[in-house]
Amino acid sequence: MTGVRAPAATEGRPPKAAGGGRRGRLRQLTARDRFTLSLMAGIPTLITVAFVWVPAVASVVLSFSSWSGYGDFSTIQWVGLENYRNIFTIYPEFQPAIEHNLAWLAVFFCVPAPLGLFLAVQLDKQIRFSRIYQSILFLPVVLSLALIGFMTELIFSPTQGLVNNLTGHADHHVIDWLGDPHLNIWAVMVMACWRQTGYVMVLFLAGLKSVDPSQKEAAALDGAGGWQTFRHVVWPALRPINVVVLVVTVIESLRAFDIVYVINKGTDGLELLSVLVTDNIIGEASRIGFGSALATILLVISLVFIVPYLISMFRKDERA
Repeated sequence: MTGVRAPAATEGRPPKAAGGGRRGRLRQLTARDRFTLSLMAGIPTLITVAFVWVPAVASVVLSFSSWSGYGDFSTIQWVGLENYRNIFTIYPEFQPAIEHNLAWLAVFFCVPAPLGLFLAVQLDKQIRFSRIYQSILFLPVVLSLALIGFMTELIFSPTQGLVNNLTGHADHHVIDWLGDPHLNIWAVMVMACWRQTGYVMVLFLAGLKSVDPSQKEAAALDGAGGWQTFRHVVWPALRPINVVVLVVTVIESLRAFDIVYVINKGTDGLELLSVLVTDNIIGEASRIGFGSALATILLVISLVFIVPYLISMFRKDERA
């Protein structure tokens, strides 16, 4: 007599929860757990909406107005597109600020991003004293941009600066790195890149730790070299980190303010959009509407770089 056996596929498997998957796990949560999760997700969301999205939307709305910031909201005069028209036609500081911001963005993409990736790949090989190297390279990130600005003045000072003393230009043929409008933006960007490289390096290091070592070993067994392994195994696994690096690079390059304001308050070759926004909103002029229009332009520029890349990344994830 032959006995009936249970299907082999079900042997040794724990019983599935009712309504399996994420929905099933959510149904198993108690009311207290759901309340705790709601607080943990709701409070940061409310803070973000209150201190980020509401001011951003208010800036866009106020960009169509003329308001000094004094008095109540009844003193606001709506002027339509006049602020934007004045920015693009009769505001001389706008064009150099746009050029400097775009140059800053291009340099951040071409120097700190690939250099940070290179350093992260080297440190991920578990070389000797890698922890010490990581700490040294990350140390500039801990410093504020204002302090980086003071260091820039010390390093590029015409007579007492490190650069001119090392190159022999401190006494004769002095190079005014920070006073020359054609040189100061590049001197400042050297220091900004020095700080940004450590930040990008840490982001890529975090991404490299998530790469499955077995995939690297399989690639090596198949005869792939170091570059081929990086291109076909490591780089695709860094896709989420690439999005983070892109967003961080764009934000850091467009919000640069402290380092140039410390040197000469963002004038004489160091004009940036963030400085123009500050000067118009909280400066002596106090033109809230005009400054909000500049802030809106800065927001649009950042979204032009970020949104298309995010859309393409999300589409690739859906296809995968």
